[in-house]
Amino acid sequence: MKIARVKKEIRDTPYDKASEHHHGVLKAKLARLTADLEGPMNKGGGGGGGYAVKHSGDACVVLAGLPSVGKSTLLNALTNAESKVGNYDFTTLGVVPGMMEYKGVRIQILDLPGIIRGASKNKGFGKRVISVIRAADLVVLMTDWRRLAWFKKMEEELYDNNIRLGGILPKITVKKTNRGAIQVIDPHKNFDKQMVIDIAKELDFSNAMIQIDEKTDSVDRLIDGLAKNRKYMPVVKVVSKMDEKGSRAPKDKDCLLVSADMGMGLEELKEEIWRKLGLVRVYLKRSRTAVADKEKPLIVKRDSSLSTVVEKISTEMLGEIKEAHIWGMMARFAGQKVSLNAKVFDEMEVYFGR
Repeated sequence: MKIARVKKEIRDTPYDKASEHHHGVLKAKLARLTADLEGPMNKGGGGGGGYAVKHSGDACVVLAGLPSVGKSTLLNALTNAESKVGNYDFTTLGVVPGMMEYKGVRIQILDLPGIIRGASKNKGFGKRVISVIRAADLVVLMTDWRRLAWFKKMEEELYDNNIRLGGILPKITVKKTNRGAIQVIDPHKNFDKQMVIDIAKELDFSNAMIQIDEKTDSVDRLIDGLAKNRKYMPVVKVVSKMDEKGSRAPKDKDCLLVSADMGMGLEELKEEIWRKLGLVRVYLKRSRTAVADKEKPLIVKRDSSLSTVVEKISTEMLGEIKEAHIWGMMARFAGQKVSLNAKVFDEMEVYFGR
């Protein structure tokens, strides 16, 4: 098999500055071959019977972890779902959705079958479960206090399936062109330009402008920025069953400690999910003197501009509205006039009119 041969060549080739170019091309070839093999698996929201889940609400979160770590119990505690609960592995054989409402935001939470070692090779429903994870906005990675080492193992399984948890998307932009071959703009002088060109060609680029806007010496990160099947996702790590006798806290301070049965840590978990999703609430006003509608906020990403808000209301309004008046903590003064390029902030009040 081609993939196995490429992997072996990568392992057998000593890595140093002289072999960096060759290693990069091999890793690009591996990325292309795995993308071709995965096909539509990595393009959408699930696959296979019982795994194609229609998203609803303002964001989608998946509970991913080992079998029997309490995902179903946690789902039931956070939402209105009734996921089957049992004390044996693989209780959940499909995807069970629930809806959590927090700060006026509707967050869909999906309880997935447990991920086991070998999931990236389709062991234990692995590929279908991973395809649902890829389509979500955030991963709650779960284990119990007895199996803390599995955090790393689960992250490796997802990494092997091109899901990057908690990382920052490479600042690499690719603009396809009609001609001119491959041009590289690398102001930080990170890589030999011919290596970047050869990696891009291996990834099926022919005419493109590639711009690298960060300082890095990682060829893997370069390939992540160019490959089409990489998914960078925010993650919240949860250690469950902390009410059990003998339970001990992990050394990793980034983990949240919960007990769904006792209600321990649930409010902290909700707040962390909200924070990691990076959402903001925008309240609309019907006039400059009216009270903003805080019952039905518009939910958009934190880095969005007011033009995104207008488009969410009506695409036809985009050509008619040029400015807005805003209120809130980040407004210079009440009713400040701004352009539609202005960035949104949480609990912004806005009036689109004169």
